[in-house]
Amino acid sequence: METYGLEKLGILNAKAVYRNLTPAVLTEKALQRGEGELMDTGALVVKTGKYTGRSAQDKFIVDTPAVHDKIAWGKVNVPVSREKFNAIKAKICAYLQGREIFIFDGMAGADPACTQKFRIINELASQNLFIRDLLIRPTDEELAAFGDPDYTLIAAPGFKCDPEIDGTRSEAAIMIDYEAHMIIICGSQYAGEIKKSVFSTMNFILPQQDVLPMHCSCNMDPETKETAVFFGLSGTGKTTLSADPKRMLIGDDEHGWSDHGVFNIEGGCYAKCIDLVEEEQPEIYHAIRFGALVENVVIDPEKRTPDYSDSTLAVNSRVGYPVEFIPNAAVPGVGGIPKVVIFLTCDSFGVLPPISQLSKEAAMYQFVTGFTSKVAGTEIGVTEPVPTFSTLFGEPFMPLKAQVYADMLGERIEKYNTKVYLVNTGWVSGPAVDPKTGEKNKRMKLSYTRAMITAALNDAYAKEGVAFEHNDIFNLEVPTSVPGADVPAEIMNPRNLWADKAAYDEQAKKLAKMFQKNFEEKYPDMPENVKNAGPKA
Repeated sequence: METYGLEKLGILNAKAVYRNLTPAVLTEKALQRGEGELMDTGALVVKTGKYTGRSAQDKFIVDTPAVHDKIAWGKVNVPVSREKFNAIKAKICAYLQGREIFIFDGMAGADPACTQKFRIINELASQNLFIRDLLIRPTDEELAAFGDPDYTLIAAPGFKCDPEIDGTRSEAAIMIDYEAHMIIICGSQYAGEIKKSVFSTMNFILPQQDVLPMHCSCNMDPETKETAVFFGLSGTGKTTLSADPKRMLIGDDEHGWSDHGVFNIEGGCYAKCIDLVEEEQPEIYHAIRFGALVENVVIDPEKRTPDYSDSTLAVNSRVGYPVEFIPNAAVPGVGGIPKVVIFLTCDSFGVLPPISQLSKEAAMYQFVTGFTSKVAGTEIGVTEPVPTFSTLFGEPFMPLKAQVYADMLGERIEKYNTKVYLVNTGWVSGPAVDPKTGEKNKRMKLSYTRAMITAALNDAYAKEGVAFEHNDIFNLEVPTSVPGADVPAEIMNPRNLWADKAAYDEQAKKLAKMFQKNFEEKYPDMPENVKNAGPKA
């Protein structure tokens, strides 16, 4: 039996070792092993148990002299000793002895100059199917010549840490040793931990190759190849707005920006399923078919039909599938130099303009700030909008210091004359929920947002000579109209839509102060010209 060097890792006497099995065989194996069930479309459905999302507090980076000065240590990037890492790794390898082992050898980075080879070692056939969907799948020739991987990841959700003995916070641990090129994941069956660990690794590697890694979606014009990048945290519309039937989807989540252009780090997509409706997101809806892995979606036990509105198992229900399952996907996932960068935010305070054009310095400010906000009533005790600031629109996956990534973005904006816009997909006529009456206001119409973004992609604001007004509080340049679209001019300035102008001013200044406080606390060493490009309370 070929073991593909598992002994070197300390995994001995495996019951069986499978490498790069097909989706059909992996699905069959998962069903035989009781890991999941089929839904009516043929997709494999699993339950991930206790962990239905990423466990951010259980993520660690091995602190060694070679990486110590590069990492942005703190609450997100938590250090762990090499000794503790090796001790847990040894226990995981011992746990895997005598078990079936599933290996997937694949790549991250569609640009051959930046490609990294990853060997993923799984305890579960279903998780091996997932990562086969999400990474770039090698051809038969590439697999035959694969050789040694650049990084190895071991995922054993069945092994539980003992916090008192292992020094972890819980039974789960997600640990990366950048120097040893090794990743271990245990205690959690949520497959997103595997995907994001690969992304976190690429985010460490790529800047050293003068490539900007980005937590974003990306699409391009099928004829001109003009490319656009969409940054945004969960709920801002990143996936929805980048899935434009008139443009080709390069990828929905993770990309690199090199001197050649942009490229997808992945070979698949990982989309939310909650409240999924065919009419609203047909591409995702029809991608849930044989070969896809679905997590925590409730299935009718007899008909095997899904109920995407049922959040009993998880609000964060997900599906992973190859990017080829999307009809207008660009394969391989490469595009040109971005002509437009879109920062998406969902402002439940209701005060940010629906679209603003950013200078290089303002773009760097908004990039490191990574703002969106929670809606009142979404969590117990949340009675008013709550700001969320996630550095670089992906703080949990960015191991280096924020200025490293921000400087790279600024350099590219200047070098390629890339235009950057901040788009508010949230509320503009008042807060999401009126604090006095409890009434819900309406979110910005999706059709209006699409029209504003289309104008940005076509450079229509400049070509049509649209006038801009300066928003003094948020220090933003706001177009006064949307050329070629039936978008009411009055909505371009949210203050126009508030019945109580004084209430708008108070709410806007309140949010501006939150921006300032966050920036001063987290980025005291950022250049003054970047700091001055932010809101002015």
